[in-house]
Amino acid sequence: MADWSLGGVADGDADSGSGVDDTVTPTAALVRIVESAAGADLDTDAWDRDGNEDGDGDDSVTAGTTTLVGRDGTAGPAERLPSLLSDAGSIVGVVPRLDASLAERLTATTATDIEAHIVLTGRAGTRLTGPARPAIRSSMAERGVDLRVHDGDSPVGVLLVDDRAVVGLFDGRGLAAVLATGDPAVRGWAAETYRRYADAAEPL
Repeated sequence: MADWSLGGVADGDADSGSGVDDTVTPTAALVRIVESAAGADLDTDAWDRDGNEDGDGDDSVTAGTTTLVGRDGTAGPAERLPSLLSDAGSIVGVVPRLDASLAERLTATTATDIEAHIVLTGRAGTRLTGPARPAIRSSMAERGVDLRVHDGDSPVGVLLVDDRAVVGLFDGRGLAAVLATGDPAVRGWAAETYRRYADAAEPL
């Protein structure tokens, strides 16, 4: 069971099993994590704490410059993430799981197409430390993608995608919720999170 507590945002294990609140949905937990970590006050009045605007049962809501997507909508976070990445000219951040849409965006790119600096931590880093590592490193270098590996973990993936911060919350089933926002405080927190992890990481 996932641990939605705030204590593990920096380097903790999201599946530690401590401090679990079964009444908190992934979308509500993600808003809480981002607001606490970034010191932001996101405009969440447009939806209830389950992520549902006006109780319509669609767990995908846009409020101002912030978009929140959970699994219960017609298109869940895994389905919505590709549209956030497809036309990006810059992707910088930290990911504990290598979501398929991010992997596809990175492998489809060229050195002139996108600026990408990604720190892999947790399960994402572990998956790329085996025999395939040299081939992956070479392939990504040809595409101008800077991949680094961090010896730690994070319950959230944090990306700067052009002028928006995109934060994903993971649980045992994968990507549970995604929040995308142009809020300056969240963007600043995302940039600082990347720098902190990158400073402690090594090249792939």
